[in-house]
Amino acid sequence: MDAYSKKLLFLVFAIALISKGYAQESTTLVPAIITFGDSAVDVGNNDYLLTIFKANYPPYGRDFPNKKATGRFCNGKLATDITAETLGFTTYPPAYLSPEASGKNLLIGANFASAGSGYDDKAASLNHVITLSQQVEYFKEYQAKLAEVAGSNKSAFIIKDALYVLSAGSGDFLQNYYVNPLVNLVYTPDQYGSFLIDAFTSFVKNIYGLGGRRIGATSLPPLGCVPLARTLFGHHKEGCISRFNTDAQRFNKKLNSAATDLKKQYHDLKIVVFDSYKPLDDIIKSPSNYGFVEATRGCCGTGTIETTSLLCNPKSIGTCPNATQYVFWDSVHPSQAANQFLADALIAQGIALI
Repeated sequence: MDAYSKKLLFLVFAIALISKGYAQESTTLVPAIITFGDSAVDVGNNDYLLTIFKANYPPYGRDFPNKKATGRFCNGKLATDITAETLGFTTYPPAYLSPEASGKNLLIGANFASAGSGYDDKAASLNHVITLSQQVEYFKEYQAKLAEVAGSNKSAFIIKDALYVLSAGSGDFLQNYYVNPLVNLVYTPDQYGSFLIDAFTSFVKNIYGLGGRRIGATSLPPLGCVPLARTLFGHHKEGCISRFNTDAQRFNKKLNSAATDLKKQYHDLKIVVFDSYKPLDDIIKSPSNYGFVEATRGCCGTGTIETTSLLCNPKSIGTCPNATQYVFWDSVHPSQAANQFLADALIAQGIALI
C-alpha cells in the first residue's frame, strides 16, 4: 500500500470515527484492540508459561524496536502491531499475562493470544498454552479490571467499540491434524474443519455476549506453502503441497459462511473474515514483484524446520543477515516485511468494521 493510499484510508477511518465521537477523546481510530488466538498474534503471553512455544530470545526480535525479543514469533513487528500503528496507537496493547497489563495500560486493550493455541482446546492443552476458552475467561477478568480503572460507563464504551481480532486455525492443522494420527485417522480434513468452525462460532457468540460488536477473524493462509509443511510433507518435491492449500481454501469458505450466518443472527454485529490466503499466496508465487528474494524457506537457520526454542535460537547456523528479503522469518511465521503486506490487506478489508 503506497503512502497516498494509506493517507486516503486513514481519512476514511477518521471521518467515520469522528461522526461517532471517538476523536473527541482519543487520537486512535478505535478505543482499544483486543486480540485472541495463536502465534501469529501472541506478543509475549507464552513468556510466562512452561511451554516450548516461546520466542523471547534472539534471534527473534532482532529487528523489533530496541532489538528486543518480546515473545513475538517474528524478527520484528507482527501484522497486528503494524495495524495498531495505522489505527493511531503509539503503544501496543499488552500481553495479558505480563506485568504491563495493569492500570491505565488496559485502556487501549489487551492481548490474550498464545502461541501453540487455536480453535482446538484439547490440542492447545497438550501444548501447555492458553486455550481459546481460557483466553475468553481472561477477557472476563480484563473487563472487571478495566471497569476499576475507567469506571463502568467508559469501560462499557471501550468494550463495545473496541476492535476484536482473532487469529486461529493454522496450528490446528499444521501442529495437530496433519501430524496426529489420533485425529487424522478419525476425521477427514473437512470434518476437522467443521469441528473448528463450531469453536469459531462459539467464540464469536461468547464475545458478543460479553459486549463485543466489531470482530475480525483471519482466514487460513496457504498452509501447503509454509516452509515447515514443505519440509515435512513435500517428499523432496518442489512447490507447495496442493492438498494442504485445498484444505485451507475449503476451511476459509466455511469460515466466511459461518461469519455470514452470525451477521444474520446478530444484526448489530460487525464481523469480517480477513483474507490472509490471497495476499500471502500472491507474494509466494511472485516474490520478486513484492521485493522479496526467498519464499520457500525462512531466514532463521536453514529456514526449513526451525521454529520455537528447539531449532530457531542464537546457535542456529545459517540465519540470514537481511530478513527483508525473506517472506518467512522462521519455518512457519512471516517476516516483518511480509507482515507489512498482510497488515495493509487487513486494514483495507477492515473498513467494514467501522
